[in-house]
Parts: sequence; structure tokens; C-alpha cells
Amino acid sequence: MKVPSVRPTQVERFFPDEDIIVSKTDPKGRITYVNETFMNIASYTEEELLGQPHSIIRHPDMPRCVFKLLWDTIESGREIFAYVKNMAKNGDYYWVFAHVTPTFDAAGRITGYHSNRRVPERHQVQLFSDVYAKLLQEERRHADWRAGMNAATAMLMGILSERGMEYDRFIFSV
Repeated sequence: MKVPSVRPTQVERFFPDEDIIVSKTDPKGRITYVNETFMNIASYTEEELLGQPHSIIRHPDMPRCVFKLLWDTIESGREIFAYVKNMAKNGDYYWVFAHVTPTFDAAGRITGYHSNRRVPERHQVQLFSDVYAKLLQEERRHADWRAGMNAATAMLMGILSERGMEYDRFIFSV
């Protein structure tokens, strides 16, 4: 199935605080498992999601540099926490606090990734909306998307440096 082209709306969706969105992917990021909460908030069926790239729910307000950081981290075998704005099938959006971890086989090779997403606090959503808007503006300032992503990555590292902390510590400090 071809990933559908979805136009973002300005409508935010919410899911219950006690619910957890769960998904699993293969090493290339193709979805191999989704739970009911994922399907409900994203408005996709299991059949529409399985085998698709996890980016099927990527919101265009998310800077590429954040996903580069995420992929660089999990491909190196480490876990990452991140605030992410996702997009449902109809273009509505929803925010999550994601915890993504690699899954290993007995030989220590990465066989896929597992992600749990929870409801973030509203002050975190506002903070990351502002940070991501600045990063996205920097990315879009460049004609070449790679140059934009690299410039925004440098901007993100600058933000962390100004605060005197690594990414992991920053995520839990807000």
C-alpha cells in the first residue's frame, strides 16, 4: 500500500492519560505491531498500518533533525525519549512523549524497535512546539534539505549547550 498524502488540520486529538500507544517496527522502521490505542488515535486500521513506514504518522511540523537524533540513537543500540507531534489519517494531530528502544536477538543484533508513547504534560507540549518551530524554520531556510537538517541539528546542540546539558538530561528537565 502506498502511504497516503494527508493534509494537516489544526485539530488536536487527545487520548486518556492512562493509555499507552505501542508499536513495533523492523530495523528499517516498517510497522510490525500496533496496539488498539495506536489505531484509535491515528484512525488507521491494523491492515493499513502493518508493513508501512512508521513515518506514516509523521507530522510536517516535526523537524527532520529530531528524527535524525532519534534514529542515530536507536541504531547505535541506545534508548531515547522524545516529544513528538504525530498526525492521524485525517490530518488531525496529537502529541506524545515517546520512549523508543531497540530490540536485540541472542547475538546482540538489532532486530527491530519498540515504542511506548504516553500523554505529555501541556507545558512540555508548549515548550517543544516552540523549540520545534525554530528548528523547522532553520531547516526550511536552506534549499538543500540535508543542509537544513544539519543546520537545525547544530541549532539544537546549541540550545542544549546553552543549558549545559546533554539531550537525555534536557528531556527530563522540562
